[in-house]
Amino acid sequence: MDVSKTKTSFYRRLYVAWLIDSGTACSVPAITEATGMPRRTAQDTLLALADLDIICEFEQREGERNHIGQYLIRDWGAIDKAWIGRNLSAIKATLGYP
Repeated sequence: MDVSKTKTSFYRRLYVAWLIDSGTACSVPAITEATGMPRRTAQDTLLALADLDIICEFEQREGERNHIGQYLIRDWGAIDKAWIGRNLSAIKATLGYP
């Protein structure tokens, strides 16, 4: 079954936001490890969350330098994160993620 680029892009954003919010993967290296996506794709996906009105902010660890910290979802906007949890296996299958 062919899946549109629009759908995969949307699902990728939802999945990355879910990974961050669940505490599963809160950094670019952790996101790339969890999904297998290239680093640049992970970075672009983080930036694109704002297009869905998902507020994602980087919180630097106190006393650390060089962007050591984690991403946090501050607001999901109009997105129902419970729907993502209920449909997580379908989202991962659509994206081909482990």
